[in-house]
Amino acid sequence: MRGMIAAVLAFGMGAPAAAADAPASEIAELSAFADAFDAAQIAQDRAALERMVADDLVFIDGSGKRYGKAFFIDGWTGADDDYDPVTLRDRVILPLGEGTGLASAETVLSGRSAGKPFRVRIRFTDIFKRQGDSWQAVYIHVTRMAIESE
Repeated sequence: MRGMIAAVLAFGMGAPAAAADAPASEIAELSAFADAFDAAQIAQDRAALERMVADDLVFIDGSGKRYGKAFFIDGWTGADDDYDPVTLRDRVILPLGEGTGLASAETVLSGRSAGKPFRVRIRFTDIFKRQGDSWQAVYIHVTRMAIESE
């Protein structure tokens, strides 16, 4: 995991130049994939997630534990789970170089799990890599945040 963090930091150091050089069409394509990826999670679309997530996904959950593709998809597609629509705040779409980019945002995720309501505030960062004609999530990191008073 430390190696992946170092890689992300290295990408981040070059990101402003990569973003400035990225064609608008690449940013639009990356944004469209990020939107579709978020929608597939909320809709619990297992088939879409199977296509959109790389087999070697690295998923760091809100507790800091590392998991893979199956755990990530199972977590979004539980039969006893239901998610409310989300609103993304402070969203960043950032091309990192040829065929690589990230999407990051903050949101409050809520719904029901095993019939019980839940509500959690998170910031997530998804790193996507182009695989042929499409994108796939290759790294996902979630940070839990305190829920602000409303």
